[in-house]
Amino acid sequence: MSRPDVPYAPREELVAPVSTLINDAIAVPRLPGAVVRIGHAGTIAFSQAFGVRRLADEPALDGSPSAAEPMTEDTIFDIASLTKCLATTVAVLQLHEQGRVRIDDPVQTYLPDFNETDDPRRAQVTLRMLLTHTSGIGGDLSHQGPWGLTEADKAGGVHRALTAPLEFGPGELFHYSDIGFIILGELVETLTGQPLDTYVQNNVFAPLGMADTRYLPATKACGPQRLRGTAIAFDASASRGGECPSGSWSTDILARIAPTSHDEDTPDINPDYDHLLRGTVNDPTARRMGGVAGSAGVFSTAADVGRYAQALLDRLAGRPSPFPLRQSTLELMTTPQQPGHDAAQVVAANAAAQQANADTPNMADPLLAANYPAIRGQDLRGLGWDIDTPHSRPRGMIFPIGSFGHTGFTGVTLWIDPGSDTYVIVLANVIHQRGGPPIAGLSGDVATVTGRALHLYGN
Repeated sequence: MSRPDVPYAPREELVAPVSTLINDAIAVPRLPGAVVRIGHAGTIAFSQAFGVRRLADEPALDGSPSAAEPMTEDTIFDIASLTKCLATTVAVLQLHEQGRVRIDDPVQTYLPDFNETDDPRRAQVTLRMLLTHTSGIGGDLSHQGPWGLTEADKAGGVHRALTAPLEFGPGELFHYSDIGFIILGELVETLTGQPLDTYVQNNVFAPLGMADTRYLPATKACGPQRLRGTAIAFDASASRGGECPSGSWSTDILARIAPTSHDEDTPDINPDYDHLLRGTVNDPTARRMGGVAGSAGVFSTAADVGRYAQALLDRLAGRPSPFPLRQSTLELMTTPQQPGHDAAQVVAANAAAQQANADTPNMADPLLAANYPAIRGQDLRGLGWDIDTPHSRPRGMIFPIGSFGHTGFTGVTLWIDPGSDTYVIVLANVIHQRGGPPIAGLSGDVATVTGRALHLYGN
């Protein structure tokens, strides 16, 4: 079911503060360009593209010299770890709603290879721990040897994820883990019998009308292209062929995709080394696995991410919505769910944040809160979503703790506040310029000026 866009009702008071922040960041330069979309009270309150998506000193898609490409509102971005909450978490919770998984069951119940040696510590790791990054599993796999570089090795990546050692005790602490979400992606494939990209396309993105959102596995590309190891490259001399078959994706969309960084994964072995990634996932592990993983690999636009955010807000508020989860499931997904969670943690965190912002404001960036998280050692995570951890800067300092969001390494963020019926999307290809700083602080600045301009929470 395709969902029509909500009304576009631009708020003039957002234009100057948001535009100033983004244009100043481009001028530094912190990033080449960005697309910002802000939703409020069921409308699109701000939507604008800034800067460029490809720099002037880089070749065009066909390899020819050309001027810089302007950023456009329909630019498609590698949304990196936003994959975890937009795709993988929803898929897992659909299985939960169907009674096919239980969140507090051990991982080994569904994936026996997770604990082939009957390790009593691994037996304690649950799906809840994977979804809240409290499993004790390490961060990522990309540097575990030269695998998946000359050709994709999905099976090798899954095996490495399932057998990755525990670096901490299960449930002891928050430690962000791509590996945990690779395992969750494998869980979805195992229980549905479908590739993850096929399942989420049909069961998550299509119901939400997210027509520009998909994984881009090179093996399903249709149109002029060639492969360099596991990376796809446009090739104007290649045969176009006929109509693209069902389940494939057309390389025509490469012209709308913002390039990310140069491929710096393993010189001498990687055929794509030092080439610009455009239409190939930037995340090295997802790339080595063929472009589809539970941790990364989805590409999307600001408009589609906005459709997701608005549908989520509508479902949480009990309004008509195409979101493919029940209201009660979304409440579970977007409230603290880490081991040992309780409702008092959010109250205490908000009180601590207000006190710290008054007593010891953030002098490095006055638009950000004093501390993330508000209480040292109290990391609050929903199922798939960030609430109050060191990754929470996109919340800014106006939205309360209890709102939720996520970041992506390529330079993308989404923050959603049900209390004010607001979402803030910043999509950028920050890593396109070597040394570009993380987007989280700038996104937090945008969230703060949004809260002030819309007079949220008395500001």
